[in-house]
Amino acid sequence: MKSGPDYQLIARVALVVAAVLLAGWVLWRFVPALAWAAVLGIATWPLRQWLVRRGAGPATTAALLTVLMALAILVPFAVIGFELGREAVVVVQAVRGLQESGLPPPDWIAQLPLVGPSAAAWWQDHLVDPEAAKELLGRARSIGIVHWTRIGSQLAERVTIMVFALLGLFFLYRDGPRLIEESTTIADRLFGPPARRMGRDAVNAVRATVNGLVLVGFGEGVLLGFAYLAAGLPHPILFAFATGVLATVPFGAPLVFAIASLMLVTQSKVTASILIFLFGCVVVFVADHFIRPVLIGSTARIPFLWVLLGIFGGLETFGLVGLFLGPAIISVVLAIWRDAAAAARPDSGP
Repeated sequence: MKSGPDYQLIARVALVVAAVLLAGWVLWRFVPALAWAAVLGIATWPLRQWLVRRGAGPATTAALLTVLMALAILVPFAVIGFELGREAVVVVQAVRGLQESGLPPPDWIAQLPLVGPSAAAWWQDHLVDPEAAKELLGRARSIGIVHWTRIGSQLAERVTIMVFALLGLFFLYRDGPRLIEESTTIADRLFGPPARRMGRDAVNAVRATVNGLVLVGFGEGVLLGFAYLAAGLPHPILFAFATGVLATVPFGAPLVFAIASLMLVTQSKVTASILIFLFGCVVVFVADHFIRPVLIGSTARIPFLWVLLGIFGGLETFGLVGLFLGPAIISVVLAIWRDAAAAARPDSGP
């Protein structure tokens, strides 16, 4: 006798799908915060395990690591905000002087190759005459008001994401082992034994990407920061911070030290400019061709080309957190590919 459809099973599946979709809809605005909490938790999980093995309780460990992560995020931005505040006073004074008496062109601008004469003529028309400078600054100010309004709203959104990311990180540190056990059990039941290995590859990819991007970028910023300071570059702390942040994105650090070299040229420090540029090229070359491939590729078991594509694709699709989610997704796809290739071999077992 042919049995009819299992209406109870269909109803249960429909209920599960509907509940998941509704939960995703409710939590959609908090997905970036939860993603950042997961990335930070994965990157620092070995430290959490080390503290627990030393006798610290889960709640104490979670509170301590959350405070440390908050300080690691807030202190650099507080220092940069203080530096920007000091520089804002200088900028305001320079703008007032420009409106009152204009700004004569520097001698070197007319000597620039190709663009020197046109740049000097534009400077003469827009910055030397105080009235023209006022008109130019008035247009810039009207654009700047809109720009800073957008920046203010985006800053409030980023602060909200950071607060909820730290809150989620605390509960991840505290309840992480139980969450890992439950996730592993469900994944084994749904997808079989390969799910455990895919999850492990994804976690290794996130951790390796954090080490290869964030830590190496921080190292580049520190090394070039000392070089900026030794060369007498104005605002070396800001340039070091910008180098460290943009070094997390491939090919980002050269943009910063190239600008630093141009600033040194404008101050007639040609030798220091050349040395800064050459030193930056050496640091970036060693980091991108030797250190990052070792930290990312060997740990995550992903070819560095695919890591690079995952980083750029994740950045384009998910924003900054995609720097770490992209390689994790690529690692899962490669694990599925390897399993399928192994199962298709004639000598493979059942």
